[in-house]
Amino acid sequence: MITVRADSAYYQRPVVAAVRVAGARFSITARMNPQITKAITGIPTAAWTPIKYPRAIFDEQAGGWISDAALAEGPFTAFTSRPKAEQVTARLIVRRVKRLNPAASAGQGELFDTFRYHAVFTDSAETMLDAEAHHRDHAIVEQVIADLKNGPLAHLPSGVFTANAAWTVLATVAFNLTRAAATLAGPTHARATTATIRRRLIHVAARVVTTARRLHLHLHLPATWPWASGFTALFEATCGPPAPDST
Repeated sequence: MITVRADSAYYQRPVVAAVRVAGARFSITARMNPQITKAITGIPTAAWTPIKYPRAIFDEQAGGWISDAALAEGPFTAFTSRPKAEQVTARLIVRRVKRLNPAASAGQGELFDTFRYHAVFTDSAETMLDAEAHHRDHAIVEQVIADLKNGPLAHLPSGVFTANAAWTVLATVAFNLTRAAATLAGPTHARATTATIRRRLIHVAARVVTTARRLHLHLHLPATWPWASGFTALFEATCGPPAPDST
């Protein structure tokens, strides 16, 4: 199965053609355009299957986590502006999520004022629920890539190929270490972006002091710092609880 996310049919059509020549299957995030909108509008009300995710998934448009949605599917022919031989008919699987703020989309029609839609164009042989879940798995990778682009990968490319390779490896190692640290800091930080983790747990406004004999280092943290519990959990998980001060 080849999962693709492209913003234009210009890029999607040759990818689908290459996938089919190779004997593989495709799963493409379909951009909301008049053709897709018309197909969604034609889905009967009874065709929607409510689903509840065992673990909440992140909805990019809503900017939050959701647990409930509904799925429906139907046949769809893509690339209709191309000659008949280049058109592709497959499945259009649509996930809809109730809008938290219906007023934000007022004027788009009753269906689209009430729900947000995410369409997937695929020739997967899996069931509707499995095919949609399989496609959604790629979102985890995309979030990682976006996170890296927001950080170390923003400094690429270099004119030296080996420098790019080394920087990418170091960026990946740093990302994994940061994610591990965030997980140890507790559930609040486990899902945070790297920038948030860096701001809350790494770039800490603290002061390092020593004892009179300079035998011990002490880290003085802000008195009303809201992320103190997460930092403490991370510290104790990696270094162990601090020893009692005998001075």
